[in-house]
This record gives sequence, C-alpha cells and structure tokens, in this order.
Amino acid sequence: MLINENPLLAEEAALNKCYKVMDLICEKCMKQSDMNEVLAMKMHYISCIFQKCINFLKDGENKLDTLIKSLLKGRPSDGFPIYQEKIIRESIRKFPYCEATLLQQLVRSIAPVEIGSDPTAFSVLTQAITGQVGFVDVEFCTTCGEKGASKRCSVCKMVIYCDQNCQKTHWFAHKKICKDLKDIYEKQQLEAAKGKSDEENTDGKLDVDSNGVNDEQPEVGPAVPQEDSDDAKGSEEGEKASLQCDTGLECSQEATAGPLASEE
Repeated sequence: MLINENPLLAEEAALNKCYKVMDLICEKCMKQSDMNEVLAMKMHYISCIFQKCINFLKDGENKLDTLIKSLLKGRPSDGFPIYQEKIIRESIRKFPYCEATLLQQLVRSIAPVEIGSDPTAFSVLTQAITGQVGFVDVEFCTTCGEKGASKRCSVCKMVIYCDQNCQKTHWFAHKKICKDLKDIYEKQQLEAAKGKSDEENTDGKLDVDSNGVNDEQPEVGPAVPQEDSDDAKGSEEGEKASLQCDTGLECSQEATAGPLASEE
C-alpha cells in the first residue's frame, strides 16, 4: 500500500533500485563484524515485496491495486489471507544466509504449521523483526499491518483497522465473512459471561461451606472440675426450690403430684 500511494515508487525502474538497495543492506548486516540478523531479515523481506511488485508490473498491470486485493483476499470459510501467507513463507525461505540462527528459528516455527493455522507466518515474522513487541498486547491493522490499530468493525467487532481508508480497502473481502465473524464474537461473549457466572457461583459456594465448618466447630472453653459442677448444680436446684416456695407452691407436692383430675 505504501508503494501504491507513492507514484515515484510505483514505477518499475524505481522499484528495481529500491530492491537492490535492500539487498545490499541485508548483505552488509550479515557480513559486518557486529552481525544484525534481525535487520537483515527485515531488509530481505522488503526486497521480496519490491520484487513481487516488479513482476506484477511486468505482467502488464499498470496499477498495484489488483496485487493488493490478492494479498487481502481471504478464503471463504474464515477470511484467512492464503496468498499473503504464501508470499511471506516464500520470502523467508529465500533468505540467502542459511546458517543464520534467526532463519532456523523461523523455519522451525513455521514449517510444521499448515497454512491457515496458528501461528501464522505473519505473526512469527513480526515477532522476530519487532522483538518484544510480539509478546505485548499490540493490535495490527488487518489491511496495512501497522501496529497500534484501534478501530474495530462496528458489526463483527473482530477485525481491526487504522482508519476508514484501510477499512474501505479491505471491505471487498471482509463483507463476505462479516456476519459469520459477528456470530463467532457473540458466541464468545456468551461463553465468557457464562464462565464468569460459574466462577462467581463456585466462589460463593466455597464461602458458605467455609462458614458452615466454623459454625459446626465452636471454640471449646476450659473444662470445669466435676466437683465444682456438682456443687453448682445443687445450688441451682436449691435456688429453684426456694423460689417455688416463695410463690406459694408446695414443694413436696410438686415431686409427687400426677395429672390433674377433670371436674365433673
């Protein structure tokens, strides 16, 4: 897209010069005493994109719009950009310094993965080139790949763009799967809400069970000696008898009286 937006770059002669410069920088990064494999890989990747543009223009296309659409076009099932993935894998495979540690790491990460599965070649290469940014929660524009994109499709909430220009460019491909992505998003939200509710219910049950254990095991006080207990019991019974006598009840009858007889 950067090439397409700059008329001076969108010419075959200019692209030839640019890709040769990228190749020279790549070679210098690998042959200098302080080798820089990351920068070399980045320059090599840009060089491959320039060469792809040159080949496209040689085939008789006057503009790069068709190439851009080919890169953004996704498969019908989920919109995954197959052609873009193949180009990135091809550029990595063409890196001329086979002994490079970075190249070996990229190949080990990408080779076992089928096209269309995670991790994608784009994500692996981005992580290798940008370093720690690959581990941070950073969003990339679906159209141009710029990091820090923050505008989501208002319908599906699943696709992110830099601005409306990127959204318009990608709409021809996104409109075919926008509704399906919306259904996936809503399903994910429902599952997340259900999981949160289940977790809260589990935490509440654990709190109730914990309180029940504490109630069933009251704190035990110091033991009372048997003699003191008997004395206290006798004293209590004496006080009870004295109270009954004071209220006019006959203590001797309380112990022997049976049920009252009914009046005829």
